[in-house]
Amino acid sequence: MISSEQIQNAALLWQEHRDAEFPAGLRGVEFEGIDLVLLDADTAGCVDTWIGNGGALDPRRRRVLRTCLEDLDRAIPQIRDPSGHRYYQRLHQLALLVSGALDA
Repeated sequence: MISSEQIQNAALLWQEHRDAEFPAGLRGVEFEGIDLVLLDADTAGCVDTWIGNGGALDPRRRRVLRTCLEDLDRAIPQIRDPSGHRYYQRLHQLALLVSGALDA
């Protein structure tokens, strides 16, 4: 069962992420066929939906989130820009929060 505290914690981190500017140097960048803008958008869509649905995510978005986590794991080590690295680390943390809550 997903607690309101889990959703609130994710919502706070989500707001921080939404307030952050996308790292300009990462627009149009791909690592191993992973488009960083699309990775951000896909992950964000899953997180926003999960928060908006009170901790529920449909099966299709669960699959998308799993793929995003795999892609984040592959892409983050290749990001050299410190602000970009922080941006994607926060996105990864959000994806882990949502995924962990779904698996609990």
